[in-house]
Amino acid sequence: QLQLVESGGGLVQPGGSLRLSCVASGGTLNYYVIAWFRQAPGREREGVSCISGHDGKTYYADSAKGRFTISKDNAKKTVYLQMDSLKPEDTAVYYCAADIRICEVIVADTTLAENWGRGTQVTVSS
Repeated sequence: QLQLVESGGGLVQPGGSLRLSCVASGGTLNYYVIAWFRQAPGREREGVSCISGHDGKTYYADSAKGRFTISKDNAKKTVYLQMDSLKPEDTAVYYCAADIRICEVIVADTTLAENWGRGTQVTVSS
């Protein structure tokens, strides 16, 4: 079972960029998909992006398309989320999660993923 730790969050101005990292331990990425979710105060958790540890296939929610890029380094057991052109509405706690099911299933139902990190806060504000 994977253990996940997120990092890279912080305070950034609108239009700025951040790169989040999700480091896995206790297993290999090859057997999992790794997804990024976010939850803003008073709002439901939502899926942002996902990548297959096996073949690198990616998935993006509409809110992330064109601005966010997910990538992985299997040797480092790390998944990245590069976030550009950040907006105040991107403010949230960002979590990574791992599961053996496919990205489309995991992102659509935010309760399914088996392994979760503790999250990293992203604040977009001037």
